[in-house]
Amino acid sequence: MAATPEAPKLRRTTRDPGELTRRLAAWLAGAQPGARPVDVTVPDSNGMSSETLLFGIAYDGPPAGPVSCALRLAADPAAYTVFPSYDMARQHRVMRLVAEHTDVPVPAVHWLERDPGALGAEFFVMERVEGRVPPDVMPYTYEGNWLHAATDAERERLERASVAVLARLHDQVPVKEAGFLAGGGTGSPLRQHAEALRAYYDWVVDGRPRSPAIERAFARLAELWPDDEGETVLSWGDARIGNIIYDGFEPAAVLDWEMAALGPRELDLAWAIYLHRFFQDLTVLLGQDGLPDFFRRDAVEQRYAELTGHTPRHMDFHTLYACLRHAIVMLRVGYRQIHFGEVAPPADPDDLIMNRAALEAMTEDRYW
Repeated sequence: MAATPEAPKLRRTTRDPGELTRRLAAWLAGAQPGARPVDVTVPDSNGMSSETLLFGIAYDGPPAGPVSCALRLAADPAAYTVFPSYDMARQHRVMRLVAEHTDVPVPAVHWLERDPGALGAEFFVMERVEGRVPPDVMPYTYEGNWLHAATDAERERLERASVAVLARLHDQVPVKEAGFLAGGGTGSPLRQHAEALRAYYDWVVDGRPRSPAIERAFARLAELWPDDEGETVLSWGDARIGNIIYDGFEPAAVLDWEMAALGPRELDLAWAIYLHRFFQDLTVLLGQDGLPDFFRRDAVEQRYAELTGHTPRHMDFHTLYACLRHAIVMLRVGYRQIHFGEVAPPADPDDLIMNRAALEAMTEDRYW
């Protein structure tokens, strides 16, 4: 059995936890008189995008509001952010919309703070949901974590329930209620989505070398563009099991809505399939078997069709699109590591893209 490699050390924030706690106490005293935060923690799994603080609320008298909370804070502008902007009000609104129109489990949202003076950036406070999350670092495909140690039947149960989250989200949210997510570009929602992705890539490489692999993938997408893009739905955006809290093997809370958009059903479906393959490919590369029978593309597509009556289409296009989206994020993360002195600038910018091999294989139609 291959040894599990040590998790990479990546800078995720430049904020001081003690200072955040002091500022949170001052804000909460104004938002909820007689309330104070207790047991404030920053999870080890905190990502490089929006940050999360977990805390309880103690009251001077009887509880007058929530007592167990999670706070989502826009990324630290001093930390070479992964995305150019963070619209916390938009995320807050999406979560309320999903809660109002679906039975998808989203945490209740309590407060939205638009004034960056409170904690240094916009944030919102939501219900804290207990449970387990498939880890990203080290990935759930590695030996030694709870999902890898589960039985085949338990993973099958989790897979079915997770695909059902996508099916219910797409079927139950009225698109007219999600019009505020329109991209603002030209053409169809998918065209607008792609325009926004190209703009994000231009921002990532501004002043730095462009990526030949990413440029080739954009060109290949143009060749594969669907003649019929399909029905427009509310797309979760970051649709993957690592953004779900599970109670046992059933979803208890669906998180991270910052990439929500309008687009075809296949946007979420392909992202969920591809992100699992990213972790699976990485696991195999580093000498473990991973979970080759979990979240397979054919099985996920079939289950989604059974639940919705919609047979996924143009999935070679959509999985390449998902891989490309991820590659651009990985390129930004690579430039971020250079910025903080964690890695040296490579001669080839494509060497910064962790999923380069998959991107090149999909572009050349030799991945699946």
